[in-house]
Amino acid sequence: MKTYNLPFLEELNLDSLKDYYSGETVLNGHEISIDLNIETKTIAIERLDIVKNFLQNIVEYNSKTLIEIKNDFESDGTVKEYVEHHMEEIEELSDDPQEVLKVLHLCRVGFYPDSDENFAVFDYTIGEDLTNYLVVVFFKSDGTILYITEES
Repeated sequence: MKTYNLPFLEELNLDSLKDYYSGETVLNGHEISIDLNIETKTIAIERLDIVKNFLQNIVEYNSKTLIEIKNDFESDGTVKEYVEHHMEEIEELSDDPQEVLKVLHLCRVGFYPDSDENFAVFDYTIGEDLTNYLVVVFFKSDGTILYITEES
């Protein structure tokens, strides 16, 4: 039996892959759910190596992503719309958009190793108890950010 180990996820049996694996970790005091979504019955080790690189460097990817989220906010993008919408809707939030932006945190990382364009998805929230809406950052398999959007 050929196996492959990924941080935070159960051991993968490469001879009998499941279509979904999940796990979790804690980053900056927040629980992060992690999932791996496989569409095919086989997967190249090189693709799993890319997933492993993301997971082993999750702190750096999170830092990089937060910089891009801040840049998107400052250029009046999706993140600014997200923050302003929630400031209007949720009384507990600060009146300062920068303060709201600071509470945005990673809550999920999803991997789609069969795809080059939407290889990894990082979901951010101001709080799961406050909203179902997320700021979603899509990564290409080479680690570059493809785009940022809002989803529910």
